[in-house]
Amino acid sequence: MALSGKLTKKLVENLGAGRHGDGNGLYLVVDPSGARRWIVRVVVKGQKNRKGAPLRTDFGLGGADIVTINQARERALEYRRMAKTGLNPRFNAKRDIPTFEEFAKQVHIDRMPTWKNAKHGQQWINTLRDYAFPKIGRMPIDSVHQPEVMMCLAPIWTAKHETAKRLAQRIKTVLDVARSKGFRDGENPVTAIKEAGALPKVKAKVKHHKAMHWRDVPAFYADLRMRNAMAAKALMFTCLTGSRTGEVLGMQWGEVDLDARVWTCPAIRMKTGEDHRVPLTDEMLSVIEPLRAMQSEYVFEGQKRHKPLSNMSMLMLLRRMQVEGVTVHGFRSTFRDWASEVANVPREVAEMSLAHQVGSDVERAYARSDLLDNRRVLMERWSEFVADASKPNRSAT
Repeated sequence: MALSGKLTKKLVENLGAGRHGDGNGLYLVVDPSGARRWIVRVVVKGQKNRKGAPLRTDFGLGGADIVTINQARERALEYRRMAKTGLNPRFNAKRDIPTFEEFAKQVHIDRMPTWKNAKHGQQWINTLRDYAFPKIGRMPIDSVHQPEVMMCLAPIWTAKHETAKRLAQRIKTVLDVARSKGFRDGENPVTAIKEAGALPKVKAKVKHHKAMHWRDVPAFYADLRMRNAMAAKALMFTCLTGSRTGEVLGMQWGEVDLDARVWTCPAIRMKTGEDHRVPLTDEMLSVIEPLRAMQSEYVFEGQKRHKPLSNMSMLMLLRRMQVEGVTVHGFRSTFRDWASEVANVPREVAEMSLAHQVGSDVERAYARSDLLDNRRVLMERWSEFVADASKPNRSAT
């Protein structure tokens, strides 16, 4: 026979923030964030608190999305029975506590809809798989404290600092979610480690993508124009647009509006998480329009049908061309230098051409225009400069 109380399944799902009693010391706690968890308040027979009063303690029974109302009532009854006999439930209760690995994998699944792309989501769990699971993966989630977190972070803190920082943030997220579901209490150990300065300060080395000087781009572009490889076409388009590798290689024909002469790169491929419109010049269109005859989903199709070029294709082309000390991403810097030194355009126009966020959140809220017309003029000038390689003595302007 099921235990009864004041709460119902519907109430559990819909009650607002606060502490809601079911009876016999069982409460549903709803946080302002909407997280719901069960707690039971018991008085342990014969035990006193520091002030000499009967020892009254709250115990978490788990999140309401995991622990049903009947399970919570059964666990609450178990805790009360122990307390009546003088046993402290903290040390005697049998709790179904998930391991760190089990819980982390569930957090990963729950957050899948929020990842910018599948690759980012996979990187999130891979970091934990490689550096946390081997050390603390089999530990109950409520047993992970500062020493356990330090075991994961300390070995790679200086040697792989960027990875270690991401690892710390992901461990913190897992433990925060565990706390919201009633499996943990107290301060997050990752926060405590940071505030205590337990790990040494590491000065991050800024890595700049090596870029070609803008004066050398026309001759380089002329070389590309003589090549038939798809990677050469993609690199030409990348140089002209100043776009990122992933934005260009993932480009599909459905994103191109030939009438408006605009390519709209969707938010899912953009670093900013927002759609980005790229004005298409005559030179850009001359690169991509012949590729339509391939009738592929992707503008720059790779070796497999209806699949894009690999991420390494353009970099490998640079190596085959024996262009030393230059990266594909570096052409964004090349364009930015030219826009500043030669075109002399306002900073906002140049930055928006590269899909960089300009100004504070408030400033962006008021400046809703993406300056497409201004950027179209700039990109036309850049295309003319880059493509006119037949005149090696041509002035930069």
